[in-house]
Amino acid sequence: MSRPYICAVVGKGFGDEGKGMAVDFLSSQHENVLVIRHNGGAQSGHTVDLPDKRVVFHELSSGSFRHAVTFWADTYFPDLYKLGEELSAFYHVAGFIPQIISDYNTSITIIDDVLLNMAIEKKRGSDRHGSCGMGIYEAQCRNESGFGIKIGEIINITKDELVERLKEIRDKYLPVRLKELGLRRKDLGEYDEMLKSTDVLANVAEEILTNIKYINVIHDIKKFVNDFDCIIFENGQGLLLDSENVEYSPHVTASRTGLTNPCNFLKQIGAEMDEVVYVSRSYVTRHGAGPLPHECKANELGIAEADKTNLENEWQGKLRYAPHVSLQEFVKDVEMDLLHFQRSSMRLPLCSLLITHLNETAGCLLFYRQDIPVKKFCENPTIKNLFDKIYISSTYFSKDIKFFEE
Repeated sequence: MSRPYICAVVGKGFGDEGKGMAVDFLSSQHENVLVIRHNGGAQSGHTVDLPDKRVVFHELSSGSFRHAVTFWADTYFPDLYKLGEELSAFYHVAGFIPQIISDYNTSITIIDDVLLNMAIEKKRGSDRHGSCGMGIYEAQCRNESGFGIKIGEIINITKDELVERLKEIRDKYLPVRLKELGLRRKDLGEYDEMLKSTDVLANVAEEILTNIKYINVIHDIKKFVNDFDCIIFENGQGLLLDSENVEYSPHVTASRTGLTNPCNFLKQIGAEMDEVVYVSRSYVTRHGAGPLPHECKANELGIAEADKTNLENEWQGKLRYAPHVSLQEFVKDVEMDLLHFQRSSMRLPLCSLLITHLNETAGCLLFYRQDIPVKKFCENPTIKNLFDKIYISSTYFSKDIKFFEE
């Protein structure tokens, strides 16, 4: 049996680079594809545009239009309450429900994580961290404190049993967490009543048990992955939001956004990576609070098209814009991320770059005080020495992605 082709799609910036389009493109190049969601949870929003369809994926993989199977690794925090909404939206557009498989040990996000996340972020006021309010960090903290709920534990649970489990977490863990945060019940504001309501737990439990019927749970990962021709790691967020990125802390996400999880996963199953595709817009965006070097207005970059996915919202405000800092900065985080292979004693894979949104910048990459035509950019030694392949995109459709040829 031949082994699957294994690749990873990694955002090079603060997210919103075009990872969904990249996964859709790679999924279209192979039959029988498995896409692994391995970091974060329902807060990611990866857009896939087809000529007559458009979906923003949160928990399903961005290969779903291609009938790719979605796999939730044990480093992912799915929200089974929110899942039904996404399944319904996808079915309305595509006419089928894609297959979802989960590791038995994958832990879920619960409603109290979301409510507490929202309450904390709202109390921060102008000092917000830029959270999406989806509870991923709170789910991680709760899980690390011994109050996690694994998907495998609730496959055959009753509604009453799940409500009791959620109530136990609320009674035993919430007071401890509030003390850790230095908060009192009155600090929770409008969310306090929901964090007391048993009806909220009952409604959530019912929805969770409805949606878990769409999930196949497995124990043996190693046997499972070899059934596929291609495996794609679909990373959420971008390298600059990695939880270990000290430069931008605390305005980062709760998970590892680069190759940490994929490398650990592959070591577990005794496999190697074939290709990493880093994705970057021709300029820089950031949706949420935190530093953004050389931030400017979109019209200062000459960008005419409005972003349809990253709409202004209470938690992250408006989408923000900037040029790239420099060629050296462009490659710095990629070089650091690739060191995971050296640390893991794994061979270095093919390193590729996908540049998106070139239609908005007249075929140039926008850097501070200079616009570099894509041909000149690709021929620069700094870029050529790092990337083995460069793909370019000037539309929203993966079918139009092209390999750059000098």
